[in-house]
Amino acid sequence: MTATAELPVEGELPELAGATAWLNSAPLTPAGLRGRVVVVQFCTFSCINWLRTVPYVRAWAAKYRDAGLVLIGAHSPEFPFEHDLAKIRAALDGLGVEHPVAVDNDFVVWRAFENAYWPALYFADAAGRIRHHHFGEEDYERSERVIQQLLAEAGHDDVDDDLVAVEPDGVFRAADWDGLGSPETYVGYARAAGFASPGGVDPDRGRVYAEPPRLALNQWALAGDWTVGSQTATLGEPGGRIVHRFHGRDLNLVLGSRTGGPVRFRVRIDGRPPDGSAGLDVDGRGDGTVVEDRLYQLVRQDGPVADRTVEITFVDAGAQAYVFTFG
Repeated sequence: MTATAELPVEGELPELAGATAWLNSAPLTPAGLRGRVVVVQFCTFSCINWLRTVPYVRAWAAKYRDAGLVLIGAHSPEFPFEHDLAKIRAALDGLGVEHPVAVDNDFVVWRAFENAYWPALYFADAAGRIRHHHFGEEDYERSERVIQQLLAEAGHDDVDDDLVAVEPDGVFRAADWDGLGSPETYVGYARAAGFASPGGVDPDRGRVYAEPPRLALNQWALAGDWTVGSQTATLGEPGGRIVHRFHGRDLNLVLGSRTGGPVRFRVRIDGRPPDGSAGLDVDGRGDGTVVEDRLYQLVRQDGPVADRTVEITFVDAGAQAYVFTFG
């Protein structure tokens, strides 16, 4: 076992009784978990920061389950569609998440932990005491070493100290942090920044928006008939666009459909089809379809990262856009 620093006691493992449902498990309690090492991860299924942690968390859950680890997801939704139990279940099943998940639609578990982040990890020992936490992505080796240390403290000294072998790809691939120059960008007016359409946002009212002559880095704009709500912008007529000037290898956009039906869209990068820089959810011509409420990877650049302008044109009405994220 690799030597690690002493872990302080940060508090007691809070109750999980506020969950509105459980997936992959009957309801779990701190009392019932005594004697097991527990890791709780806060998540929400459209969050790119959480998605990039999934291969590691799945691997820890599988490797250390028989040694006494219980890994629990706490799904606390950011957007309205993430409250839907069927959508949560389908999303997590599609991601291969098999460990217990507390559906925390009312944020009761979130508040019990005094949490403020997606993702967030809390590590509890076999006595039910929180001994470590980590907010955000990365730090995977340290997190796994903490699991190993807590299992050893609980008497499971036969756990090997090799780290899980994970090679993330697709949406799970780590961000290119050195080349990333664009922040998370919300489309709804409650948290929007960098909006550049002339006249600004007209909250909660349908209006025809226009693009400015040019966009500065990290500015974005709408064109066409949109209604901008607190968390989302909804397209009223076919042919509307969203444009964003960004700097990053990847560009993702959380999208949904007002009617639940498919919404076709077309992506251009600096006015051209993406070809080899197409994301997972578009083809080389830039064509894609919104078929469910989730994160869509629209751009993954295959060359040098530079300032680019992406244009997403929606062929059908009813598109709903929530947040841009980058990698």
